[in-house]
Amino acid sequence: MINLDQFRNTPVDYATLVTLLRDYRFPKDKIAAMEKQQQLIRIKKGLFVVAQQEGTSPISRELIANHLYGPSYVSLESALSYHNLIPERVYRVRSVTMKRFKMYDTPLGVFEYRTVSPEYFSIGIQQQVTQDNTAFLIASPEKALCDLIVLSSGLRLQSSKAVKIYLEENLRIDLFENRSWNTEIISQCMEVGKKKTALSQLLKLLKNNE
Repeated sequence: MINLDQFRNTPVDYATLVTLLRDYRFPKDKIAAMEKQQQLIRIKKGLFVVAQQEGTSPISRELIANHLYGPSYVSLESALSYHNLIPERVYRVRSVTMKRFKMYDTPLGVFEYRTVSPEYFSIGIQQQVTQDNTAFLIASPEKALCDLIVLSSGLRLQSSKAVKIYLEENLRIDLFENRSWNTEIISQCMEVGKKKTALSQLLKLLKNNE
């Protein structure tokens, strides 16, 4: 019997599964049977996750997002929710990539990838370690705010007051409750990213409250 515990919470590709099942006469049929029995969940062609078993850690959708399409990091509302900056649980996992826009509708939710430049991409990324000691990449709180402003079409923020209203009233973020902000990340985003005026007003707002 194949032992899937080594892949608990970590996506595994088709070729790896075939190698593990090499003692079976028809590895392809065995993979299909495991999927039918809901031991494996297909998240895209050729990529699976092991179904969660009773008593095991929940499947990390952030980790899956990194593996589905990359290089990428979790950001936007998904990162803000992960960092407990917005109150809502986000169903769609939104990420940022240097590659073209992509979206996957999977049994574990919808995964969306937005495009930025390579220079902007590399700023403000953090590594988080799951309970299973696997790691995924996610935007820092500051980078997630910048990404949301930069990638929201039609959003024009011309003053720090407008930024404050957008963040506190539209997103319900309490900007200054028990939190300090790394404004250097915002400065770096402003240098190489789009919507420099809006980012400069975000920087001004946060610096004025340091």
